[in-house]
Amino acid sequence: MLVLAHISDLHLDGSARATERAERVRDRLRRLPGPVDALLVTGDIADHGTEEEYEEAARVLGLRDGTAPFPVLTCPGNHDSRAPYRKALLGLPSAEGPVNEARVFDGGAVLMCDSSIPGSDEGELDEETYGWIEATLDELGADRPALLAFHHPPTAVHHPLPDSCRLRHPERLAALLKRRPSIAGLITGHAHTPAATVFAGRPLVVGPGVTWTLRLPWEGDRIADRDAPVGLAYHVLDDTGRLTSHFRTVA
Repeated sequence: MLVLAHISDLHLDGSARATERAERVRDRLRRLPGPVDALLVTGDIADHGTEEEYEEAARVLGLRDGTAPFPVLTCPGNHDSRAPYRKALLGLPSAEGPVNEARVFDGGAVLMCDSSIPGSDEGELDEETYGWIEATLDELGADRPALLAFHHPPTAVHHPLPDSCRLRHPERLAALLKRRPSIAGLITGHAHTPAATVFAGRPLVVGPGVTWTLRLPWEGDRIADRDAPVGLAYHVLDDTGRLTSHFRTVA
């Protein structure tokens, strides 16, 4: 069994508010009586994509001082910038290509895919990323369940703002899922609202936002609920390959 904690859309911008909200959910996870296998962060970690914002993220998430009690898995969003993301957050050489990483656990694998398009709010899994996904799944083997994590949902969440800049060419992702039964589900962010649906026959879970929560059209005219508590999800991939998700708030 694989247990992931999941947060998204920290939008760290140097403000005390953004830092406090990120630290609040971090501290909740570090106080858990039982450990999770990893923390997954699905993009928009920084608000402006600067090195300083990623240095702050590395500090908050414990990526530099070794204080994180579990692996921290990340993928970029539309507010992120690849070169400073690699350098200041991951400690890797700066580069502009897609940031794709995989982590293998006893209970399954997580593929963190880069759906960002530099200069655009929309998302896309490009040729390099699809090739990487295929090669990684081949290496893992058909018997190991895998989760694909990326920022942009491939289907509508029924709000005009995130729906205007979701993942391009979802039909290509659907074709990949049809060919690859070992993919147990999709985990995304971007929409700032906890949501669960099905895409191409697989579970699709959208993580809540740390910085603010999206108000849906029937909840009022104000788009951003900045007073909503910080959101958190737990995903459980069991021994049968079934994905189950639980949602919490951190007051």
